[in-house]
Amino acid sequence: MEFVLIGFLVCLVLIIIGVPVAMAFGVLTVMLLYFFGQDAGYLVEVTYKKVDSVLLFAVPLFILFGTLLDATGLAKRLIDFVNLLLGRIRSGLGAVTVVTTALFSSISGTDSAAIACIGTVMIPRLVAKGYARGHATALVACSGILGQLVPPSVPMIFYAIITGSSILGVWFSTLGPAIIIVIIYCLLNAWAVRKMPIVPEEKFDSFREQAVHVTRAGIHCIPVLLLPFFIFGSLYSGMITPTEVALIGVFYVLILGFYYRALTWEQIKTAAISTAVISGAVTLMFYFTETTSKILILEGITDELGAWVVTNSPNQAVTLLMLNIILLLLGMMMNDLSGTVLSAGLLWPIASAAGVDPYHFAAITGVNLGLGTVTPPTAPMLFLAGRIGNSSAEEYIRPALVLMWAGMVPVLLLTTYWPDLCLFIPKVLGFVK
Repeated sequence: MEFVLIGFLVCLVLIIIGVPVAMAFGVLTVMLLYFFGQDAGYLVEVTYKKVDSVLLFAVPLFILFGTLLDATGLAKRLIDFVNLLLGRIRSGLGAVTVVTTALFSSISGTDSAAIACIGTVMIPRLVAKGYARGHATALVACSGILGQLVPPSVPMIFYAIITGSSILGVWFSTLGPAIIIVIIYCLLNAWAVRKMPIVPEEKFDSFREQAVHVTRAGIHCIPVLLLPFFIFGSLYSGMITPTEVALIGVFYVLILGFYYRALTWEQIKTAAISTAVISGAVTLMFYFTETTSKILILEGITDELGAWVVTNSPNQAVTLLMLNIILLLLGMMMNDLSGTVLSAGLLWPIASAAGVDPYHFAAITGVNLGLGTVTPPTAPMLFLAGRIGNSSAEEYIRPALVLMWAGMVPVLLLTTYWPDLCLFIPKVLGFVK
């Protein structure tokens, strides 16, 4: 056991000093192979079979899908449509930001893509309407975690593959917490802007005029709005697999991009390179984490840890609290993809030993890692939004903490200790008995 602790300590130090997460876990894997003398050839072959998966190919396709969608600028149509519905109330533009991020997340599948795309458009618009720049930046950053929760979440594909769960079941398990977060954020935004010099959108002269504008914007937005229905309708019907959905989505966005003359060959090249870099890094992380997990299982370390947790924890509630603390720290140190791979590979066996449902733990993982990615001092997604919004840390840290502690922490507690919040939809759809 001491060898394992030394290995993980070395891995943690490497991550802290800036070594890429995948490489840090590669060092951990080599150290564990050396310590325990496992057959490297056998482990390489077993883990490769898991990586050589058609389902796993959905990950780079969904990433490319979201990157191309961002490049086309089609998100602006979505923003304009939601703005016509909500923008006329005083805190409406903030609500537009939250709702649009949720809708865009249901297409792009990652929080970084949602923050980059929505933040680029919405932060300048919010500031122009009287919102404090720090509040606008914090709102975009904290709303960005919906990319981890709103289906189709790319990180949750890894979770499903590693834990042997249904991808659809895992996606729907995070939907309940995501809806609660959207509602709470809209309420917190209304409370936060009550003293700001907000300039709401001009009201329409009549309901008829508003209906005309909403209908027109809705028609322009139909190509984007149809995407979530196509994704879930196709998957739930069983007609096609997640990989095929992602592939069709890529071609669909390419067609839209060329039709609206919003996409160039240079943008496609940039998107492809970005997808290859991200996918390569995450696949390496997946490979090394799976190998480490196999070593721990073969050596009985996973069973020992599970037994120790069950023996020393007075009840499941305390076990979940311990896992939440670890997940929060993971989220603070790495992005949503790497954190999810690590959580599913190393923490799920402990949760399973404590009797936690895999879909319940999926929701806990999604909410907690989302919270970690915007929690200082590391807060990768919070600082990403700060760069996009050209805002200093002094401006956005305080409003971000309000959104975290008053919005995300209560939802995390609800998700952890009220399983029906995340299991209700999977139960209705037959993924949980």
